[in-house]
Amino acid sequence: MSELRISTNKDELDVPLIHRFLSTEAYWSHGIPEKTVTRAIAGSLCFGGYVDGAGQVAFARVISDLATFAYLADVFVLAKHRRRGYSKQLIAAVMAHPQLQGMRRFMLATFDAHGLYESFGFAAPARPDLLMEISRPDIYTQAA
Repeated sequence: MSELRISTNKDELDVPLIHRFLSTEAYWSHGIPEKTVTRAIAGSLCFGGYVDGAGQVAFARVISDLATFAYLADVFVLAKHRRRGYSKQLIAAVMAHPQLQGMRRFMLATFDAHGLYESFGFAAPARPDLLMEISRPDIYTQAA
């Protein structure tokens, strides 16, 4: 497994790279404006994954009150850096972060990475009948 340096220092984040990935490659945020990405980063605990000589290759952010609830979002590894164990290293760092211990509820949404998250203890909601949402999946591609 290759080594990935993980940092929560927002000053190290390559925001244009994060925006480019989220707005063009991520199925969950196609067309997201850069100002929205910048606001999301400002209000989140962010994890950047870096490889010597390649810069930032991975990202994850957690929206949380840092006491009872956390939501893992915008997790990605750039395509040319996949299959090297970086996603596991990134999620392990998120789950081990001192400010994210003892959460009553830690949630996420995924279309295709159930196996990765199950290996860290995530599962389908025990009581899905209790959960509600407002879902606007095309919000970033609708005319302003």
